[in-house]
Amino acid sequence: MAPMFEPRANMEDLEASFLDKKKKESTKWKEGVFYYTLCSAYALAFCIALTLLMLLGFLLVSNLQKYRVTETSKPQVPCFFVFGDSISDNGNNNDLVTMAKANYQPYGIDFPEGPTGRFTNGRNLVDVIAELLGFASYIPPFATARGEEIVKGVNYASGAAGIREESGQEQGDRICMDRQLQNHQITVSNITKLLGNNESLATAYLNKCIYSVAIGSNDYLNNYFLPQYYPTSSIYNEEQYATVLAQQLYQQLLTLHKLGARKVALFGLGLLGYTPVELATCSTNGSSCVENIDNVVALFNDRLVSLVDDFNTNLPNATFIFINTTQISLNSSSAEVTDVPCCEVLRYPQPQTQCVPFGKECSNRSEYSYWDAVHPTEVAYVVYGERAYRAESPIDSYPFDIESLAQL
Repeated sequence: MAPMFEPRANMEDLEASFLDKKKKESTKWKEGVFYYTLCSAYALAFCIALTLLMLLGFLLVSNLQKYRVTETSKPQVPCFFVFGDSISDNGNNNDLVTMAKANYQPYGIDFPEGPTGRFTNGRNLVDVIAELLGFASYIPPFATARGEEIVKGVNYASGAAGIREESGQEQGDRICMDRQLQNHQITVSNITKLLGNNESLATAYLNKCIYSVAIGSNDYLNNYFLPQYYPTSSIYNEEQYATVLAQQLYQQLLTLHKLGARKVALFGLGLLGYTPVELATCSTNGSSCVENIDNVVALFNDRLVSLVDDFNTNLPNATFIFINTTQISLNSSSAEVTDVPCCEVLRYPQPQTQCVPFGKECSNRSEYSYWDAVHPTEVAYVVYGERAYRAESPIDSYPFDIESLAQL
């Protein structure tokens, strides 16, 4: 008969076996704790990384929504047409015989394509507005625009150009407002062809576009205020000249309306007296000289507001707005350096306006209001463009801003 209990030797073996088993289980438990702890650490790191990625994605989307720019976003308007001077020029003067060109370094130092003809270190005013309107790429200059790309808009602006034909002629060739309108007529004809020669379809399409008109500075800086080259200041007093300019622009805007423009943003002139070139020129006469320039320019700006009221009252199905560049300048400057240019500009024998070719430039460009002696830096243009697009104050635009204009 089998014994009821194992011999003691066998019991010792059993105890040893039991302890060995417990030891192995303990080791496995410790390994499990270590494994669990390790996994928890990896999981925590993964969660942190995922949270950061989600936060980054949120900020990116928020930023893109702010500027309405994504590769797949649809522009708020089908096209954007630009008229004006060097504030908006993006290459139309490059092949002209003129001193008013900016297709050399250090212009474009902060622009992805380098020097393109933009009179600043990076993006200019209408580049910023094009982004805010949702265009995936910038509006091409008339000088190089070809084929179907004209359907999204064309930039006709030309450095040194004015409302008057002779303005800026001491600089060389330039494309005045009348010639810009002639170029636009060519574009309208080509768009009509691209739309199957259907004029009613082309007109309906052009009616939906935004038209930017920022011109008039050269009619003062490179005309009225240069009596050694132009007789206008001896022919007209300040009030008369503002009226004559406004009347000529009125006729030009009527032509633009006949070519299909129904949403027009008209930019007022800025504080021309506070540009570095005028500050240098006025250095001997002080603040009275600067104030006189800006008071004269204000007369023209007042007439632009009247033009907007007249057009909105008398032109069928058309909306014109006025962008108050002067007020935006007065209420938005956060730059520390506002009286000298960022790039190297010659001052002798008389103050010049543009950067010395391949000259030096400041490294702290975000702290400067002016890139050269006349044109703002990219950081200043961003402020102007953002507030023209979406007004921060009731006096930024009249009767409303570009964002509201696009929604009509």
